Amino acid sequence: MNYCDKIQYRILSAECAGFEEMVDTLLSGLPADEKILRLVFIGMPQSNEIYDLRRKIICEKVKAYFGEHCPSLSYVAQPPLRGALLLEIHSYKSDAKDAVYYRSVDGMPYVIVDNEEGRFLFGGGFQDDFLNKSIEAQSEAVFHQIDRLLIKEGFPINSIVRQWNYIERITESKDDYQNYQAFNDARAAFYEKTIWPEGYPAATGIGTDWGGIVVDLDAVILKKENCSVLPIDNKLQVAAHAYSERVLAVSHKQKATPKFERAKLLSIEDKGLIYISGTAAIRGEESLKEVGLSRQLEITMENIAELIGNKGIVSMLRVYLKDKSFVQEAEQLMDAYKLSVPVSYMWADVCRDELLIEIEGIAKC
Repeated sequence: MNYCDKIQYRILSAECAGFEEMVDTLLSGLPADEKILRLVFIGMPQSNEIYDLRRKIICEKVKAYFGEHCPSLSYVAQPPLRGALLLEIHSYKSDAKDAVYYRSVDGMPYVIVDNEEGRFLFGGGFQDDFLNKSIEAQSEAVFHQIDRLLIKEGFPINSIVRQWNYIERITESKDDYQNYQAFNDARAAFYEKTIWPEGYPAATGIGTDWGGIVVDLDAVILKKENCSVLPIDNKLQVAAHAYSERVLAVSHKQKATPKFERAKLLSIEDKGLIYISGTAAIRGEESLKEVGLSRQLEITMENIAELIGNKGIVSMLRVYLKDKSFVQEAEQLMDAYKLSVPVSYMWADVCRDELLIEIEGIAKC
């Protein structure tokens, strides 16, 4: 079986109960016959103090459940709009050709899948211990953590194919320095350590209520000539890394563009995975303003269709809504696409004030 067929994606939800009980309920729903590569818990604490306490509870329970085989793990502070606590699961149907290694760096678990096709790294929960630091300082600390992991495992920086960037109060500013811009500047400085012949990673930059900066990532080193990683452009949009200064947030520093591709194709022989970056109602480099949720969602899905093409089949989607009151309308609109795949809905701040919705996902082809 091809690597792309072996990767599986699920979303579980727990109804409102005590936090520890909800975590136990979600862990009890994990597939028993697959290797767990990544767990992303999504819930809403009321402060960074509560966030820290709950993150420790999650870590302790996951360690007790898995022992020495802990998957990549992160806790994202976004209010789920269906259920009180969500769990996104990335798992793998391994066979005799696969070696799966569970390791840790600086106390953070990660997973390596090694087979004849390549080496595949699943890392997450990169985060500073001090959430009261500036977003700029936290971002720099996170990229130092990522650098240590990549060096330890022999993955170059440009092997990152997918990155999830969770940014507390993403559109807020301190001294005219927007949090998203501060993160973009730190990311750009990290990425400047190498060249990117196959394009930047696919990525999402999305707001959270708490938790500072949290980053998850996938990285790939391929071994076969008939395997490749390629960027996918959207002819309807300007590449994010090519934005003009006119659309960037005011910054007293570098004013770096967001360094990501609209999507990234991981091709393994005759199969492929398409990592769909956070996608919104943007044409060219301009947002569609004052057109309402329905039209923004339609344009967003048109952009995703442009990225995955006729052969792409969506495997999982996350839908981020600027206003929680949009959830029923968003669900009805998404149901009309008849995708029959796991979809999660979160209340989250999108990187531009005028954008009401952002959607990301993974497709197979």
